[in-house]
Amino acid sequence: MTDLSAHSSPTDSGDVEAYGRGPLLLLAGSSVVWLAVGGFFALIAGIQLHHSAFLAGCPLLTHGRVQALAETCFVYGWMANAGLALALWILARLGGEPLRAANWTVAGACFWNLGIVLALVGIVSGEATAIPLLEMPRAVQPLLLVAYGAVALGGVLAWTGRRREVMYASHWYAVAALFLFPWLLSIAQVTLLWFPVRGTLQAVVAGWYAQGLWTLWMAPMALAVAYYVIPKAAGKILPSYDFASLGFWCLLFVGAWTGGRHLIGGPVPAWISTIAIVASTTLLFHYGIVWLNLRVSGGAPSIPLSFFRYGLCAYVGGGIIDSLTAIRGVAEVTQFTHFDGAQQELAFYGAVSMMLLGGLYYALPRLTGRPWAYGGLVRAHLLLSAGGVSVLVLALGVAGLVQGGDLNNASVPFPEIAAHIRPWLLLASAAQAALLLGNVLLAVNFFKSALCPYYAAAVAAIRQDQRSALEAAAR
Repeated sequence: MTDLSAHSSPTDSGDVEAYGRGPLLLLAGSSVVWLAVGGFFALIAGIQLHHSAFLAGCPLLTHGRVQALAETCFVYGWMANAGLALALWILARLGGEPLRAANWTVAGACFWNLGIVLALVGIVSGEATAIPLLEMPRAVQPLLLVAYGAVALGGVLAWTGRRREVMYASHWYAVAALFLFPWLLSIAQVTLLWFPVRGTLQAVVAGWYAQGLWTLWMAPMALAVAYYVIPKAAGKILPSYDFASLGFWCLLFVGAWTGGRHLIGGPVPAWISTIAIVASTTLLFHYGIVWLNLRVSGGAPSIPLSFFRYGLCAYVGGGIIDSLTAIRGVAEVTQFTHFDGAQQELAFYGAVSMMLLGGLYYALPRLTGRPWAYGGLVRAHLLLSAGGVSVLVLALGVAGLVQGGDLNNASVPFPEIAAHIRPWLLLASAAQAALLLGNVLLAVNFFKSALCPYYAAAVAAIRQDQRSALEAAAR
């Protein structure tokens, strides 16, 4: 196989960014806003875990609703918008052509974010579905499906209209994410909401969707960005690129089968959880290949690579932890505890979000033609994000282990269990506060960096018109 790990695309000129700058900045800006909003709701939900009286007088902000709000903002607001923006940007660059169907992208982005707003209103009003990672009201989901298709159209056209027939690893993961999410969402809608399956099959399908959302949509989006940015930012060739295709197909064919690990000990056939255990172990092959390819991120010192370095460690480390907790003996302690929350935070925030942030910090200067407005805020965001995720995962993980041990001891009453884990939940809330502060700094820096060029151009145009008017009056 020819080594194409450096992604020597036909052109990386500013023409690619010039035609797609508006739609991509719309998606990226929306993602940054939702990241801050989701962090706010996550902080409230975290406080409510150890201080049940917090906002107890507001029935619209009970813990279940706030948790659903935070989850929806984070997954469908932040990760979807940022992932789509970076996927379209990468596919356009690798295709060597300006982004096509830009009007469709703008329309789709507007309706996608409108759908999220309507979903939040529905959750607050009590219309949530109570399905993990799919708690949006049933009426909103078709709108999101259509809007996603409109946004993804530009990426599909960039892929099908590329100048070269060769495909890179970033192509594989980005295109897979574009196609697989509508498939996942439509099946979940039909089998769980429109024509729901009966009995324990609902738990099986819900687990399949939640795991598929991670392995077939979120992880591919993050890896598409990593495979594109890391070799460019580090100036190095990926050392094991020939094996990248094996890791890709392993993730696609094995990833969704690991969903049954959440049902160990549940009222489902034992073979479902057994297959999940085997699949979780098999998926270690994928994580090993990703590590061998992307470990070059430890080279050049730069902010984007620092985000990718952390995200890569979280991605591979989270995969190892997933395979360990899939073992029945370990699941007896960790299942249905805060340890599940620690695993989710490590996957969503530590792995996917950190890689998307690295891609965002790399892409924005190339979209705007200017560096980030405040370099100090970039470094502060890196420290707050890395420190916040580390403390959050550690606190929830220890709380889960303590909680699991106490739950397996019949002599420990429930109030004592709550008292044992409360210090760790307080620490987790402090970590959420640090993450929220970092997200606010990112939002300020992003909009200052993204809007300054347009503001400067508008001021220059106004001054030029004023000079022309004065010269005409002088004549």
